[in-house]
Amino acid sequence: MTNELSGKVAIVTGGAAGIGRTTVDKFLAEGARVVIADIDAARGDSVAAEYRPEVLFKATDVAAADQVADLIAFTVSNFGGLDIMFNNAGISGPMYASFLDDDLAEFDRIVAVDLLGVMLGTQHAARYMAANGGGSIINTTSIGGLQAGGGEITYRAVKAGVIHFSKCVAIDLATHGIRVNCIAPGAIPTQILSTVTAHLADSDEATRRLREIMKSIRPLPREGSADDIAEAAVFFAGDRSAYVTGTVLPVDGGISAGNAMRGFAAIEEECDKVTA
Repeated sequence: MTNELSGKVAIVTGGAAGIGRTTVDKFLAEGARVVIADIDAARGDSVAAEYRPEVLFKATDVAAADQVADLIAFTVSNFGGLDIMFNNAGISGPMYASFLDDDLAEFDRIVAVDLLGVMLGTQHAARYMAANGGGSIINTTSIGGLQAGGGEITYRAVKAGVIHFSKCVAIDLATHGIRVNCIAPGAIPTQILSTVTAHLADSDEATRRLREIMKSIRPLPREGSADDIAEAAVFFAGDRSAYVTGTVLPVDGGISAGNAMRGFAAIEEECDKVTA
């Protein structure tokens, strides 16, 4: 720990669990004060209670403009400013064998949380930052937004939208000293993958098999963790990245670079199971 974020104030959306919670811990350890924004009030309050007064909680639906505006005002009022906005909150939808089977029932909510939420968080944070010396905005996308693939078509399309939005707004906000970058996690064991298989009869087994497939195509042999994403967030939040904006950093064990050769055997085996 280097106190890399000493004196800085950060907001982490979706900060009550998973990658967000781990990032809250990491930001705090590096000297920042943090506001957790989440719809899970019980869990958010519990996490904040461990670290008060350096960590506070504000119940927030990132898809609601008035709540995002209140979040920024709450942060500035309690901590005196805002230097880092980590738009991390996200959801997924069910994975179907074919897009033809997808009823798109989750479309509106996925777009609202994963894209509109990022846009609102960026805009409201940037309005404060533009008048107060700049800052760093970090948006969570996914390797699903970088790579085409079957399944989770809405999620992939929305995460691709986050990337393009972030690059566009990085150009727009640069004159104000505001940097905007994306982190693209891949194959990180969080609860979001369970929502992809929740509609299946044996969702636990389906989740396990998906993890095995991801493991088989990942070039690096070790599994990624929320800590890996949090370390990337610290980099973008701090002064080491002062000359970095408009970028997308995959944190995925090399999956976006290309599938490992050992993955073909696993994929062939899965195909055999389907056709048997």
